[in-house]
Amino acid sequence: MTQPLLQTTIAGSLPKPSWLAEPAKLWSPWKLEGDALTEGKRDAVRLALRDQESAGIDIVSDGEQTRRHFVTTFIENLDGVDFQKKKTMRIRNRYDADVPVVVDAVTRKKPVYVDDAKFLRAETNHKVKFTLPGPMTMVDTLYDDHYHSREKLAWEFAKILNDEARELAAAGVDVIQFDEPAFNVFFDEVREWGVKASERAAEGLTCKTAVHICYGYGIKANIEWKKTLGSEWRQYEDTFPLIQASKIDQVSLECHNSKVPIELIGLLKGKDVMVGAIDVASDQVETPDEVAATIRKALKYVAPENLYPCTNCGMVPLTRDVAIGKLKALAKGAMILRKELDI
Repeated sequence: MTQPLLQTTIAGSLPKPSWLAEPAKLWSPWKLEGDALTEGKRDAVRLALRDQESAGIDIVSDGEQTRRHFVTTFIENLDGVDFQKKKTMRIRNRYDADVPVVVDAVTRKKPVYVDDAKFLRAETNHKVKFTLPGPMTMVDTLYDDHYHSREKLAWEFAKILNDEARELAAAGVDVIQFDEPAFNVFFDEVREWGVKASERAAEGLTCKTAVHICYGYGIKANIEWKKTLGSEWRQYEDTFPLIQASKIDQVSLECHNSKVPIELIGLLKGKDVMVGAIDVASDQVETPDEVAATIRKALKYVAPENLYPCTNCGMVPLTRDVAIGKLKALAKGAMILRKELDI
């Protein structure tokens, strides 16, 4: 069956059910244990899939229902990082946090998310996306007391991520996305080694590969940071040409209610662009017309066959009702454009 153009998808997380974890909270602890937790996570994935499919989302994900956090859950499953030994450090030059310490060579002794990916693949007939943290963002979430080099640590993570991604692809995942919010902060490192590390993480993959760059979850630290960025957010201007020249297939970015000049998308010519048409920092549910307006602006710079309407970022800090409303608006907004373009 021919797939429609302007296929919708989401950037990452969805809110977790209240019986699994405390809603609207990052790093929320699980409310279940043992076998009950395993079953609860899978039930939550089924709900996340149903919510996406019922809303009309084309390329679905597990909504990150099986992990507490998009970065640290992956790292918790690696050797060489001490989660009992914490140090305070600045995260993305924005806020302080107590983070685990790299104390030895980082290694992955076994797959982290492959069983989750196999379950996701078996539960839906839709195309599926799976998200992984990007190497630079992983580095920026740890205190390095072993390599003493952000670049060296990033390359080690890139190799580990590639091993994981290859197994995810073999499990039937159609799109693997590496989340790199750090790309909007450390521009010199992005240019020197960040994009190359992402390419290493995606090396040899036969499925679609993506990098997600955004201005972060709708949490206080991020909202306050955005207020300092001025009337135009031109951070993408530094990163887009580098990504355009890379082997990464797709780019996910933040557009709706942001101050990003839409013409910057033109710097990604030839790439698939996941256009963020849903504001994850607001409880206000967009109307389909608002979503359509964002997509319409982006279509001036991206061909329909390369444009994927998406959310700005993950929606885990929102309530489920709000998130479901936003999913429906995203799908309906894309449908408006399909009718306009007769595609």
